[in-house]
Formats: sequence, C-alpha cells, structure tokens
Amino acid sequence: MLYKQISKNIQQITINNPKTANDKLLWLNVFNANKNEIEYLRKKYNFKLTHLRASLAKTVAQRQIIEQGDGYLFMILHFPIFRDNNIVSAEIEFFISHGFLITIHNNNIYSLNDFFNVCKKSSDSTLTFEYESSAVLLYEILEKLLLDCYVLLDKNAIAINKSEETIFAQKQKEAVSQILSLRHNIINFRKIMQNHKNIIKKLIQMKSSVVPAQKIKEYYNKLIEHSKNIWEILENQKETVEVLNSTNESLLNYRISNIIKTLTIFSVIVFPLTLLAAIFGMNTTNSMPFMDSTYGFWIIILIMVVSSLLMLLFFKKKKWL
Repeated sequence: MLYKQISKNIQQITINNPKTANDKLLWLNVFNANKNEIEYLRKKYNFKLTHLRASLAKTVAQRQIIEQGDGYLFMILHFPIFRDNNIVSAEIEFFISHGFLITIHNNNIYSLNDFFNVCKKSSDSTLTFEYESSAVLLYEILEKLLLDCYVLLDKNAIAINKSEETIFAQKQKEAVSQILSLRHNIINFRKIMQNHKNIIKKLIQMKSSVVPAQKIKEYYNKLIEHSKNIWEILENQKETVEVLNSTNESLLNYRISNIIKTLTIFSVIVFPLTLLAAIFGMNTTNSMPFMDSTYGFWIIILIMVVSSLLMLLFFKKKKWL
C-alpha cells in the first residue's frame, strides 16, 4: 500500500497485492471538490464535463444517478448522516473503472473516511487487497455505508421508545415535539434510501477482469439484502410513529374534552347564580321579595347555594362529574 497526498483535498492510496499478477488499484478520495480538484480530474482522466460539474462541492443532485461514461461508470448516491439531531442527506460521487475508483464528497461521511484510513494503514486486511478490483472496493465502501445506516436506525428506535415513555407519562406537549422530529427524520431517511436497491441491481451487471461474475453477483446481492432490511425497518418505524402520533392525539383530545367539560359545568352552575343576582339587583322595591326582611340577603345567598348543590347533585347522578 502506498499513500500519497496529491493536494489539500485529494488523497490517494495504491492497493498492490504482490501475491497476485493483477494491476495495482488506485483509490482517490476527494472532498470539498472545487475548480482545482475538478481540473485535476479532467486532465488526468478525461471525464465528461457534465459529470465533473455534478461533482462540485456546491452542486447538490436532486436524484441518485448511475450513468455509463467513456470507459468508466459515474454514479451519485445519497446516504443518511446524523447532524444536529436530524437525519440529512450526504452526497457521494463515484467514478469507477478498471484500475481506479474515485470518491468525491463534502468530508462529512465519517464511515467512508474511516474505511479510507483503514485501507491507508492496513489495506491487506480488506477484501479489496485480495482481488485488487475496483468492483470489490466499491462493494466494500457501499457495505460500510449501508451498515452505518443501521446505527441511525438504532437511534430512531431509541427516540421512539423515549417518545412512548413521554406519551404515557402524560407529557403530551413534549411528545408532540418528539414525534414531529421523528417523523421528519424517517421521511428524510426514506427519501434517501428509496432508490438504492434499484441502483445496486444495476451494479450487479458490472464486469471485472479479475473477479468472476458469480462473485460480483454474490457480493452485490448482500448489498441488496441490506437495502431491503433497512427499508423494512424504516417501514416498521414509520408505522410505529404513526400509531404513537394517533395515541398522543387521542390523549390530547381526552384532556381537552375534560377541560371543556369542567368549564361547561362551571359556566352552567354560575349562570343561574348570575341570573338570581341580576334579578335581585333590579331597582324595584314594592314587589321584590325579601327586600324588607332582616335576613333577606342571607336568604338569597342560601337560595343560590341550594341551587348550586342541586345542580351538582344532578350532574353527579348523570355521571357527568
């Protein structure tokens, strides 16, 4: 293995197994690609200008792409990463051909950088070292990236459990925020992963001069299985979050109904008291009862209290309280 720092943003390792007669394999890891990096790749490999422009750091692809270039394969894939408690999309451009593989990204995909460092320090521990094939190197990179998705799925699962505890702890307002965050993350995750399986199926058709077609098929079928498993887990998590959201809404509606019921009972009880107070507050003296009585005020208060008690008993009998 030979490591070379071509420029500030371009690193290169040469994987060369002396036990095989195969040609050596180059892996260029490019991050934050600007005009200088794109110009270097254009001069050395003569890639299509449209593919190079799509690889600029400031350019974000709206969809995942796999296209055949002149003697190479160009691919754009998105992978989920965790940033500021949110799952967001990270983009990687791949240029794959016999004898080299180029990855271009914004240096925010740690699993890719970690695997590059593994190859840099001890490439003989990788499957790529055994075959010296860009198809196998691509398989190992994609496997590391897909396995990293399971870590994010576990974080989702922990967040779902936390939301469930919050809901049944009667903290509905806090639960609403947690559920919204979960739904946002799962939607983003699904958008990122929804086309992976189809692209990997196309990669199975790749031909390698050093690896049998059956081996290529076997390796990439594993990636398809990972993609299926991730999608199934996402489906289960989506359904679970929807159920939790429905449960939380039911509890919120129950609490609101209780509050409205209490306010309604209070207003119904207060209404006749207000009516009595208004009647006895009229400026009439000749026909108003209890006006000349020494205990008139207390009689009126007693009437109000008895009325309230009767209404409370009525509500109790109807089981509205």
